[in-house]
Amino acid sequence: MAVSGRKGADFQSSISKGSAEDFDHGCEPCMAISQQIEAHGFCVDCQEHLCKNCFSYHQRLKANKHHHLVNKDNMAKHAVRKESDVCTEKCQVHKKEVIKFFCPKHEALGCNDCIVLNRRACDIDYIPDKCAGIGDSAEFRELLRELDQKVNEADNVLKQASNREKELDFCYDKLLKEIKMFRIEINDHLDQLQKQIQTDADKKKSRDKQAVKKVLETCTNISSDTKQLQSRLQDYKASQQNGQLYIIMKQAKSELKSDEIKEADRSLEKTNMQYTFDQNQDLTNMLSSQDAFGKLSLSSSFVTSKVRKPIDKLTRKKT
Repeated sequence: MAVSGRKGADFQSSISKGSAEDFDHGCEPCMAISQQIEAHGFCVDCQEHLCKNCFSYHQRLKANKHHHLVNKDNMAKHAVRKESDVCTEKCQVHKKEVIKFFCPKHEALGCNDCIVLNRRACDIDYIPDKCAGIGDSAEFRELLRELDQKVNEADNVLKQASNREKELDFCYDKLLKEIKMFRIEINDHLDQLQKQIQTDADKKKSRDKQAVKKVLETCTNISSDTKQLQSRLQDYKASQQNGQLYIIMKQAKSELKSDEIKEADRSLEKTNMQYTFDQNQDLTNMLSSQDAFGKLSLSSSFVTSKVRKPIDKLTRKKT
């Protein structure tokens, strides 16, 4: 068997001075390393022609020690390996070597070099010896069954993944819809609360405006009437109409006893207040929270969203 790493000097005694056409069979391991050496013997198990050195070395390997080796004279009668049993798969490690062995212990395939370098102590299967009728074996049928099972498992997961992809799109779209609907509901509720406060302010403003208007009318009339009394008093005095003057004086004294101005002043004081808006502190504190609006919840299974209770509408009445 060809062994990677042997010194070229070991082969010199077997190297033919001529070309490959000078002999019927060349050493196959040596030809793999571009050396043309005449075959000295043949390994029936490996179906390889071997030079003298390779023939001798072939018997030393544990993997090959039970192989049937024949000399040059008997090579032709034993070279009957079926073409279907010949291995052609190249080794991934030793690119020029062909895979011919399998290590049951390590479940590893390998070429000659792999076995020599890494599997000296293992019981190795020689593939050409083991592969006969493999297509009709129970192992082959079981392998096909397991592969079918694996395909079915992959198809099932593939189907689940496809369904899950659709569920993700549906779930995300539904999430956005719920967020927007909740936002609209919050806005509507806040609009109602705002409208109620504005309605209260409008009523208060209307009442205060009417009170102020009444005060303005009352004080305007009192001022006008008083000025008229003052004017008439001066006129009657100047014209020395003492009788009329007396009457007007008594009327003026009666007017002075009136509480209309004080009542107007008290009515005006009731309107003496500023309109201010006090923010709801609970709402302010809530909005300062990171999840004031809500938060994203995750579930390990695809479930329908819980029915959310709508925000209570305003039912209180203002007077």
